[in-house]
Amino acid sequence: MAEIKDFLRNSFSLEGLAPELADGLSSLARPMKIGAGTILFENGDPGNGCYAVLEGSLKVSILSVDGDEQLLAVLGPGDLVGELALLDGRPRSATVSALKEANLAFIDRAAFERFADENPAVYRHMLSIVGKRLRHANDVLAARSFLPLPGRVAQTLLQLSETFGKPLDDGRMLIHYKLSQADIANMAGAARENVSRVLNDWKRAGTISRISGYYCLEQIDFLKQASTL
Repeated sequence: MAEIKDFLRNSFSLEGLAPELADGLSSLARPMKIGAGTILFENGDPGNGCYAVLEGSLKVSILSVDGDEQLLAVLGPGDLVGELALLDGRPRSATVSALKEANLAFIDRAAFERFADENPAVYRHMLSIVGKRLRHANDVLAARSFLPLPGRVAQTLLQLSETFGKPLDDGRMLIHYKLSQADIANMAGAARENVSRVLNDWKRAGTISRISGYYCLEQIDFLKQASTL
C-alpha cells in the first residue's frame, strides 16, 4: 500500500492538493491485477469507480454494432481511466481491456464520495482532471475533422509519446511501446495502407525512425507543426 500511495501522490494528478488530502485520497485505492486480454469494463457497465495504471498497458476502444473496433487510446503507467464515473456515476462510455498484464489501483465511487463530501477541494481537483480529458477529446475530434492524414498521424505519435515516451539525446523521443501500423491507423482514424505510406515517407526523410522495433520521433518540432490546426 505504501508503494501505491507514493505512486498516486506523484502520478495520480494529485499535485496541487494539500498533502493530507492527497494522502487521504490515495489511501482509498485498492490494488488489483489483470492479465493480458482481460476486459476491465465494457461500454454500458456501471460506473462504480476509477482506475490508475501502475504497471502495464490498457486500451480504450468502442465497438460498433457490427463488431468493428475503434481504438481511442492506449494507456500506460500514470494514466487514469474511468475518472468521470467518480463525478456522475453513469455507465461506462467505452470498453477498456489490458494489452499487457497490468497492476492497477481502484478507487470506489462510494468511498470517493464520502471523502470528497468532507473535503470539497477534492471535487474541484477532479473536475480539473476531467476538464483536461475533455479538452483532449475535443482536440482529437477537431483533428479528425480538419487535419489531413499526416497531421492525424503526427498527433497520434505525439500523444503516444506523452504516455510511453523516453527521452533520448538530441531532443529525440522513443515511444517505448511496440505499436503496429494498424494500431496507429486505428487511432488516427485512417486506413492502414495510407498510414503506412505516411510513416514510410517520414522514415525516409528522417522525421521518425525505428529502434529495436520501437518508433522514435526524430523531428518532434516538425510533428508538432504538422499536428497543429
